[in-house]
Amino acid sequence: MSERLYPAAAAAPLRDDLGFSPGLAESASTARRILNPTAAVRSPASRGEAFAAHAAAAKTGLSQKRAYIRLLFVIDMLVVTIAILVGHLIRFKGAPTYTDVPYLIVGIGLGIMWMLFLLGSRCYDERYLGHGPDEYRRVVGASLKLAGLIAIAAYLAEVEVSRGFLAITFIIGAVMLPVTRYISRRGLHRSRSRNKGWTRRVLVVGDASHVIELAHQLRRERYAGYQVVGACIPEALVAPVPQHLDNIPVVGSFRHIVEAAQAICADTVAVTGSSELTARRLRRLGWQMEGTGIDLVLAPTLTDVAGPRIHTRPLAGLSLIHVESPEFRGVGKAAKGFVDRITAFFALLMLSPLFVCLAIAIKFDTKGSVFFRQTRVGLGGREFDLMKFRSMVADADAMLRELSEYNENDGLMFKMKQDPRITKVGSFLRKWSLDELPQLMNVLKGDMSLVGPRPPLPSEVAWYDQDVARRLLVKPGMTGLWQVSGRSDLSWEDGIRLDLYYVENWSLATDVTILWKTVGAVAARRGAY
Repeated sequence: MSERLYPAAAAAPLRDDLGFSPGLAESASTARRILNPTAAVRSPASRGEAFAAHAAAAKTGLSQKRAYIRLLFVIDMLVVTIAILVGHLIRFKGAPTYTDVPYLIVGIGLGIMWMLFLLGSRCYDERYLGHGPDEYRRVVGASLKLAGLIAIAAYLAEVEVSRGFLAITFIIGAVMLPVTRYISRRGLHRSRSRNKGWTRRVLVVGDASHVIELAHQLRRERYAGYQVVGACIPEALVAPVPQHLDNIPVVGSFRHIVEAAQAICADTVAVTGSSELTARRLRRLGWQMEGTGIDLVLAPTLTDVAGPRIHTRPLAGLSLIHVESPEFRGVGKAAKGFVDRITAFFALLMLSPLFVCLAIAIKFDTKGSVFFRQTRVGLGGREFDLMKFRSMVADADAMLRELSEYNENDGLMFKMKQDPRITKVGSFLRKWSLDELPQLMNVLKGDMSLVGPRPPLPSEVAWYDQDVARRLLVKPGMTGLWQVSGRSDLSWEDGIRLDLYYVENWSLATDVTILWKTVGAVAARRGAY
């Protein structure tokens, strides 16, 4: 194995009062006229039609949000009911309970209290639904709090309720509630990806470059449910004609943020970077938004940093954001390496019969070796031989120059959906990602990890700049964010972004999540060709 290393290649100020007019309930036409000087020449009918379109979209979104929350409530109620019934059935095995405790009343009361605890823990608050771990924490936390309260109350009141019944019931409920929430969330994400699910209407406020960057991030993660419907930029940048930033209509300046949000029926104002939006002006903006029903969100310019690395600490009236450094060595890395090798060892033992069958199929299909070896670059820029089942004809590399003009990838990699070099057996192997199983031997040797960035070719690494070269700070992986997010369907830029995100934010919990999602990605055959 070679030890060659690859070094990285080398406005106008706002008024102090923000300019908010005292009447926040002005008509849409008045708001449009203030925000856009050309609105005065537009017909009232066109202004009314624009407002009606925004209002209709907002009304549809509100209906979808209420429908989703009602669905969650009904599902939770069914889960709680099933948990109580199954708990009683398992504990008493369906036989009559000859005790003084009326379990029918206990079950009904327990179900009502459980739902009240879920409501009290804000498990149906829209701010926690559809993204992040808080939704799961809240449903589990509400269940555990109720279990503790009932245990203490039963002990103090000396009520002989079966502890086995309560234990089984709460275990089932605490497990099934987050599972059903996850299934519901996946359905919501699929609907949002098809522009059909409940989304939040967002007005982005900031400098033009920051507005475009935030809008790009939100559009890329469409499943998160934030639809950018307008932008407010500094007064000096507002033109006397209708203008757009990356297809986002500019609906006003910093002096009319609330009116702009109301004019386009936005339910969220996202404030991003701008030197003109000082702490005083943001505080006054928050005051102006009181009672409007519009949420205020501050979007820091720091992106692609996972939540566990970010900590907010109050200091002298300030909320300071502390960002922890990525972990590239230590106990976590050692544990990851140990788990990788143990898992690879047992996986190779269990899959050895499959290896034999695939080797025979490859040998009988076309001439050539069973395994394909290719030089890749790993941790610290060290080269190693990557192992795969051969899925192409023996002289595939010689044919690459002739096919280079058909490259469908926008970066340094060569990708072609109908690649003539792929054999019949190879097509099957690629479809189900079976060609990558021999990489378990690379994991066992320590060249690769189960989860990590895509292993690059030396020719790719030669073009890396200092930022992209950070992919080499961790071992490459058999799977990763790139695989569960589309694989070959991803652009070069998105693939690099996902790899760098993993490098900066990896954790054992993230690895488990990616391995779990890999099963679904392989089964769905997304981007496999």
